[in-house]
Amino acid sequence: MRVLTEGDWRVWRELRLAALAEAAYAFGSQLADWQGDGDREERWRGRLAIPGSYNVVAMLDGQPVGMASGVPADQECVVELISMYVAPVGRGRGVGDHLLRAVEQWARQVGARTLRLAVVEGNMNAWALYQRNGFHDTGELGDLMPDGIRREHIMVKNLAA
Repeated sequence: MRVLTEGDWRVWRELRLAALAEAAYAFGSQLADWQGDGDREERWRGRLAIPGSYNVVAMLDGQPVGMASGVPADQECVVELISMYVAPVGRGRGVGDHLLRAVEQWARQVGARTLRLAVVEGNMNAWALYQRNGFHDTGELGDLMPDGIRREHIMVKNLAA
């Protein structure tokens, strides 16, 4: 695991662009949003410099294969898990579990009582990962996906226990 600072923007950029290209179905952002005029160093640095955020990548054989971020939510004592992605080479090897544990550990350290995330319907591998790690579906719907049809579903994990 490697915690990133805004100076590591190139590592984040590489993984984020790969995520949006390979798993576009899973994200509210689209690849086109981060290419062309959207592909600017200051934008990538700004993403890693969200106040109070924690950005981590998983490494396998010296290569980044997964990413996740924790960011303070609008509600007190809630941290949002965002930008979770594991590249195909890292899948089935526990990378997602390690990323989740890293963000959860950080969230506990900053006093969060709840870890919250949004997952798109139909992304069964992500649902299984989150449920295996103690998250449950709240029944709350999140944002509409770029296809204009599917919606995100909100899952939470209680960290107070």
